[in-house]
Amino acid sequence: MASQIRLNRRTSGQLQKIRPSRGTPQINLEDINFHWPPVEDFSNETPAQREERLEREREAKRINDEIDTQLEIEKTEHRKRRPDIRIILLGQAESGKSTILRNFQLKYAPTAFHAEAEAWRTVIDLNLVRSVTFLLSLLEERASGGVRGSGSSTDSNNGGNNFGLSNAVGGPSSSPAGDGGAGDMRPISPLDGKLVPLSRLTDDLRRLRVKLSPLRNIEASLVRVISHDNPQQVGGGSAALPSERAFEVSVRSNSRWKSIFRRNGGPDAAISKASTQGYEELQNARHVIEACREDIIALWNHPAVQAGLAEQSVSLEFQSGFFLDAVDRIAAPGYQPSPADILKARIQTMGVEEHPLRMEMGVASMERGQLWSIIDVGGSRSLRAAWLPYFDDVNMLLFIAPVSAFNQTLTEDRNVNRLWDSFLLWKSLCVHKLLKKATFVLLLNKYDLLEAKLRSGIQFRQFVTSYKDRPNRTESVLEYLKEKFSSIYQQDPDNIRSLHVHVTCATNSKSTSIVLARIREVISTDSFKRANLL
Repeated sequence: MASQIRLNRRTSGQLQKIRPSRGTPQINLEDINFHWPPVEDFSNETPAQREERLEREREAKRINDEIDTQLEIEKTEHRKRRPDIRIILLGQAESGKSTILRNFQLKYAPTAFHAEAEAWRTVIDLNLVRSVTFLLSLLEERASGGVRGSGSSTDSNNGGNNFGLSNAVGGPSSSPAGDGGAGDMRPISPLDGKLVPLSRLTDDLRRLRVKLSPLRNIEASLVRVISHDNPQQVGGGSAALPSERAFEVSVRSNSRWKSIFRRNGGPDAAISKASTQGYEELQNARHVIEACREDIIALWNHPAVQAGLAEQSVSLEFQSGFFLDAVDRIAAPGYQPSPADILKARIQTMGVEEHPLRMEMGVASMERGQLWSIIDVGGSRSLRAAWLPYFDDVNMLLFIAPVSAFNQTLTEDRNVNRLWDSFLLWKSLCVHKLLKKATFVLLLNKYDLLEAKLRSGIQFRQFVTSYKDRPNRTESVLEYLKEKFSSIYQQDPDNIRSLHVHVTCATNSKSTSIVLARIREVISTDSFKRANLL
């Protein structure tokens, strides 16, 4: 090559020639003929040579055409795989994001939804078993010594049953609504206490404890199978605090936990041995659950158990994954989960997972066959940093706010009220630059649990001080929350798009189906606008 050059390290900014090493060919650029491609001379070729050359050219053209055809096929396949619509589901943990995803699947891809029913039966079994082992902690023998009462700790430490979150949320400047100072939107929550065993165990409770003790091993077995690719998953033990989830089990994003229920080979055939072992383990667990059916019913309906839960303000029926009121049906031989059961099942999402949804039915013929991509995320604080890469090129953001969580705190931070956290999270998303082109939809979810709590006598204004003297009715609370979320959205002057707000109960497929139909209409309208058809 021509003389090579490098930076002279001894003198700043000067270049120094390096002599080419011996054997390196030297080229004079002035001698190069720049006519390219060169013109070949075929005047002296024989007829045989000419035919051979033409055959080579025909073969080269054939190969070139094949490559062009393959590239076009791949381009077409890429366009097919590229989703027509991308939707991201955001919200804190336990807000109902995965349940909304299942509603999408039930309404628009029912074949795929029902194909996973057996997998969800195992999750339902685990939810049920974990709630039973949670109740069994009430039947532990009490250690001698003083036992704290149900509310003494909160009274002595805070002069009442509640405490403010001014320190947890950073003072007045952190108010999401931004217009009323520290006291305007300051939810407060009760302190958590440990679940204390009953003071006196009757003989029938002791018998139930012994007869149901095998379910502890069943719990560990179900967790092991479902979380087979996640050894760091939560252990078999149930929650120690009343406000912690009694039914929680988590799987990582892109987990193949459902593959053990696919018995026909296919892309998951490589793990068929592990699948068979796990399948047999689940069948054995199922037999034990069926054998314990009557005892589970007796434990849940026992007056002492109900009184013990009430004394410690534990309301399992307000949590997703609660099936103790349907044991007679769920623990029966041959049980197959209904769509309502699948929607109620609880499994925690860890990380971010993108779910392709091929539209099957329930939509206009022009939309059938469309590929939607619905992104489900883990909502815990430690998992929110992973959301950012998925904001790009999103058509719609569905924010799920659990309105029933006004008297609960975050599992990861016992000093932060869950409703307060939803407001702060919502505010951060409303001003995010990567989401400026996305359509925002707000789902005020779990209104059924909100109504149940208010009817039970829980006062909303006791936890949200700015609610003041408004009626303690579901309609009034929902209107108040709608106003607050809307005011946060409108604080950003760049938000010129309309905010779509819906009240949902994600476990009610009928009412949620109506909301999803309205969401689809918004998506269709936005698509027409982007195509300049409106």
